[in-house]
Amino acid sequence: MSKNMETVLKEEGVLVSTMSGTSMEPMLRNRTDTVVIKPFEGRLRKYDVALFRYNSQYVLHRIVKVCKDSYIMRGDNCEQKEVGVTDAQVLGVLTEFYRGDKRVDLDGWNYKIYVWIHCKSYYLRWILRRVKRIGMKVLGLIRKEGN
Repeated sequence: MSKNMETVLKEEGVLVSTMSGTSMEPMLRNRTDTVVIKPFEGRLRKYDVALFRYNSQYVLHRIVKVCKDSYIMRGDNCEQKEVGVTDAQVLGVLTEFYRGDKRVDLDGWNYKIYVWIHCKSYYLRWILRRVKRIGMKVLGLIRKEGN
């Protein structure tokens, strides 16, 4: 029987795994990239990527806002936010990840530039998604009328 993530973090002090899902794309690819998560100490910071329990599931998302008693989280590829995530729900924090054999340094400039651009462009990406959805609906209506 395999151990759950909480048990591995408690017993081993580190969780090394691939994650499933597309919520953290383009940074983390579904079932491809390897993440290294360690238990956290103290308060997390804005833009940290945390593993937490939310609605009985394990979720790995970025902190977009640090509140007095909680965090607001969102996946890099998500529009929906998780509001009110507490320290008690947080199991660990991403400390590094591997894209194939290449280690991605979370303290490196490439990563920091990615985080800054990706987080600052959220509203622009949101607008572009809305425009695309509306365009697809209009195109569908035009095609439907043409038949």
